[in-house]
Amino acid sequence: MIRAKKSLGQNFLTDTGVSRHIVDSVSPRPTDIVIEIGPGTGALTGLLAQQAGRVVAVELDRRLGDELSEKLKHFENVSVVWDDALTLDWDKLVSRAKSDFKPEQGSAELPRVRVVANLPYYISTAIIEKLLAERSRVFDMTLMLQKEVVQRITSGPGSRDYGYLSVLVQYHCAASKLFDVPPSAFKPAPKVDSAVVRLTFRERPAVEVNDEARFFAVVRACFAQRRKTILNNLKAAASQMTFTSPTESALRAAGVEPRRRAETLSLAEFGALADALYSSVSA
Repeated sequence: MIRAKKSLGQNFLTDTGVSRHIVDSVSPRPTDIVIEIGPGTGALTGLLAQQAGRVVAVELDRRLGDELSEKLKHFENVSVVWDDALTLDWDKLVSRAKSDFKPEQGSAELPRVRVVANLPYYISTAIIEKLLAERSRVFDMTLMLQKEVVQRITSGPGSRDYGYLSVLVQYHCAASKLFDVPPSAFKPAPKVDSAVVRLTFRERPAVEVNDEARFFAVVRACFAQRRKTILNNLKAAASQMTFTSPTESALRAAGVEPRRRAETLSLAEFGALADALYSSVSA
């Protein structure tokens, strides 16, 4: 087996029971196109290919070429793309996967594009943000992440883990933690626990806002210093964010008590606050 590369944050999944649990959780259909990010040594790829209509594995480390080719040689519905998931052209990738996909004769069901990934911990947030930007092309994502990141993604208001990433993901997706994965499931074993999470894209965002970019800028500003109140964080950001309404007035209009901290606000309250801060700007 090829030695994992620290610079790429590699921890190869070796526990076949965990691999099967992940694929069972995904439950691919013959009409699904699965894009697997970071197949590594192919622990999930062959299992996915047994059920999905097509599997496209995106792998950065070309050292794994021979091992992946050997493991996948019996599958005609698998292709490997040697590229960086953070920088590749997702529009081109999905379009090519759909053109290569040959559904069963007589099937009228449109293919769903689904993402499955065992993500390196050091780039997991960046990959999630990249995938969220591709929401018009993807149905859902099943991701194995550091357990702490999964807790942040799935936490709600009032939790110490609730933060900007929670709001970002939950605005676009219904998020549910599926199960934990111990370090012993990998080689080399990471120093942290992992967990698997499913993110299913919403047909519409969780809350309606006048301007998404301003909404997320306000959320980020509110969480800038977690120990500070909403009022103090917004005052610190006001000069750069050019609010069109006074901070105190906007808080009153949104029904948000100024002394509250960001981790206590729901998505709906963040939405009302962002709209109030830019109340004189047309949608």
